[in-house]
Amino acid sequence: MDVYEAVRTRRAVRGFTDRQVPREVLERVLTTAAWAPSASNLQPWHAYVLTGEPLAGLKKRACARLAAGEPWDEPEYEQYPADLKSPYRERRAAFGEQRYGALGIPREDIEARQRAASANWDCFGASAALFCYIDRGLGPAQWSDLGMYLQTVMLLLRGEGLHSCTQMAWAKYHRSVAEVLVPPDDLVLFCGMSIGFEDDTVHHPRTGRAPLDETVTFVAAH
Repeated sequence: MDVYEAVRTRRAVRGFTDRQVPREVLERVLTTAAWAPSASNLQPWHAYVLTGEPLAGLKKRACARLAAGEPWDEPEYEQYPADLKSPYRERRAAFGEQRYGALGIPREDIEARQRAASANWDCFGASAALFCYIDRGLGPAQWSDLGMYLQTVMLLLRGEGLHSCTQMAWAKYHRSVAEVLVPPDDLVLFCGMSIGFEDDTVHHPRTGRAPLDETVTFVAAH
């Protein structure tokens, strides 16, 4: 699979089979992903990979909290600005309409939307999950490095015939994740990532993208 195909076919998959991902594949992907760029080569990512019983235990903890109606953990970073402006506000709304519309869930059915969102904490059935942390003392430039690292991981997974879904939702249960992973106190959980083999029976709508001239400006000599 060439890099263009990997980029085109990468998407947030929200339905996986229970087929196990071989450890050697995960090691190969993460060894290669270490070559992702980072400012001054800080390599600010701290990745934890869960499979088997440890992952099953974390899913059980999170789902139990959800069933009990426990509140989310206190946020350690702001996922979206409260006053999200245009065009980002409209793009986010369009994503929600497409995501839940594909499931046949109307906007006003909040309970059904919450049930659909709860699949996050089962990793959508995936047999492997990655949790990406960053040091609390680092700044916005290093947080952007995490994005480049995670994108590199996802493209390499496509090269292995695997799919993924990055999930900031796990940051809402960061205490439960920490109970299993026991990371150092100076690390912040940025996101989780479900990893596995796609369940072809689950419909995965592909979200659209803005036209090139909406996000890119070419400045060239005439």
